[in-house]
Amino acid sequence: MAEMTRARMTAAEFDQLPETNQPTELIEGELIVSPAPVPKHQRVNRCTSGVLEDLIPNGEIFYAPMDVYFDDDNIPQPDIIWVAEGSRCKITDKRLEGPPDLIVEIFSPGTVSRDKIDKFQLYERYGVTEYWMMDPHEAYIEVYRWQEGRYLRQGTYAPGSTFESAVLGGKTVTVAALFGGS
Repeated sequence: MAEMTRARMTAAEFDQLPETNQPTELIEGELIVSPAPVPKHQRVNRCTSGVLEDLIPNGEIFYAPMDVYFDDDNIPQPDIIWVAEGSRCKITDKRLEGPPDLIVEIFSPGTVSRDKIDKFQLYERYGVTEYWMMDPHEAYIEVYRWQEGRYLRQGTYAPGSTFESAVLGGKTVTVAALFGGS
């Protein structure tokens, strides 16, 4: 398995990096370059994107690599990002700025602790309305809702179950469909 590359960097330096499809993020001032996603990750990404395209009430969905600027030390590239109409997140010519309404991170080998700890804390701190963490190998999704300045765990769901997404207007999400089932 390929290793991640890490280095200290500022947002100004990050902005000068050449454009790439390689996952490249700035988390707490540390440049993190990850290996390309594996096929199972990409399959779950595609299936989840399709489900979301059918459920979002408005706004726009974006996919990695897309920078989300929070501050000069934090520019993650979430797997899937939804920006609702009237969102606190602004779509600029270069990137997204501020907290999106929904972020989905799909675990890859080597990203689980960063997604569950570092990015969880970052998204919570900046008030991302809903955060979904998906494990394509174990086939489950953890859903967190931002309320009163912190994340509340809504639940962990496996194929065969459904959940209601508050950020999507209470619409029902069929978990199996996120993982490629019906």
